[in-house]
Amino acid sequence: MAGRRAAAALAVAAAVLLASCAQDAAPGGEGASGSSGPMPSQSAEVGAPSGLGEPTVLAQGLEAPWSIAFHGETALIAERDTARILELGADGGTHEVGVVPGVEAAGEGGLLGIAAHEGHLYVYSTGAGENRIERYELEGEPGALALGAGETLLDGIPAAATHNGGRIDFGPDGMLYATTGDAGDRPAAQDLDSLAGKILRLTPEGEVPADNPFEGSYVYSYGHRNPQGIAWAEDGTMLASEFGQDAWDELNVIEPGGNYGWPEVEGAAGDEAYVDPVQQWAPADASPSGIAIAAGSVYIGNLRGERLREVPLDDLGSAREHLVGEYGRLRDVTVAPDGALWVLTNETDGRGDPAAEDDLLLEIALR
Repeated sequence: MAGRRAAAALAVAAAVLLASCAQDAAPGGEGASGSSGPMPSQSAEVGAPSGLGEPTVLAQGLEAPWSIAFHGETALIAERDTARILELGADGGTHEVGVVPGVEAAGEGGLLGIAAHEGHLYVYSTGAGENRIERYELEGEPGALALGAGETLLDGIPAAATHNGGRIDFGPDGMLYATTGDAGDRPAAQDLDSLAGKILRLTPEGEVPADNPFEGSYVYSYGHRNPQGIAWAEDGTMLASEFGQDAWDELNVIEPGGNYGWPEVEGAAGDEAYVDPVQQWAPADASPSGIAIAAGSVYIGNLRGERLREVPLDDLGSAREHLVGEYGRLRDVTVAPDGALWVLTNETDGRGDPAAEDDLLLEIALR
C-alpha cells in the first residue's frame, strides 16, 4: 500500500500539470463528440480541500467485490467471480451468507449488484446466456445471516462478456431500479422492445409499475451503453454514471422516458432528440462505476481513472478528485447508516494490479 500511495503522489502532480494544458487537449477517437456540452474531467480540482476524512480499511482480502448493501445496520458485500454474499463483522472479518446459485462468471459478468429491502436481498447476476434479477429471503440474525428461498423477478436480460450493466437499488419511490448494458448489441439500446442498454424500473415483486413511462414496459430510460451507478438526491433527482466507448464517459440526470443517445451519440450531442450528460470525461480519467450521494455531492468511484470524483449537486458541471491512484480501481461507493462513505476497491477483477491485501473496503468520514 505504501508503494501505491507513493505512486499516487506522482499521479496527483502529473494530473495538476495536465490540467493546466487541458484546454488544448480534448480526447479524440472514433465517435468523439465536438466541444459543445459539459467540460471533461481535466477541469476538476485535483486534491482540492474537501470535507473528506482519511480512509480507514474496514476489510481486506476480498475477491473481485462488486457491490455493497445494508440490511439494517449490517453490511453485505457481493463478490463477482465467487458468487458469494459476505456479511461484514465488527472486527473486519467476513461471514459467508451464501452463494448465489447458477451464476456464471466470465469477463464482466457474474454476481453484480445487490440491494436489501424489507427482509429480502435482491440480486442482479449473470447466468446461462442471460442476466437476471432475483430476490432471496434473508434468514437469521446479524452475525449469522443466511440466504433463504429465492425467486426470479426478471430474466432474459441480454448478457455478454462485456456491457452487462448490473447495478440495482431502490429509489425513494420504493421501486427497484436496474441498469443494463447493451451486451455488445449497439442497436438494442434504442430498441424499446429490448431490455438491453436501459435503466429498468420494477415493483419489489417484479411487476411493471403502472406509472412507468412506456405502458407495459420495464423500461425507464434508454439509449445507454453500459450504465454502472445510480443514486438519488433528496429532491428525488436520479443520477447515473455510464461507461462510454472511447470518447466520453458520462454522468447523467435520468428522466423518465429519456433517450440518452447511444449508439447514435456518445457524450454531449447538442441534439434535442437526446438527453445530454451533465458531465463527461475521457475514459482514461474515469470509467465511472458505483455512485452515492451524500452531504450535497455525488461521489463516483472510477475504475480505469483510479479516483473518487466528487460532483456538487448545486454545480453539476464541476468536480473535485480524491484518492487519485492511492487505492487503484474503485468499483462501488455507498453511504453507510452512520453517514460515512464506504468504497470498494477492485484490483482483483483481472484488470488491476493487486497488492497482497487487496481488495479493500474503505470507510471515509464526511467532516
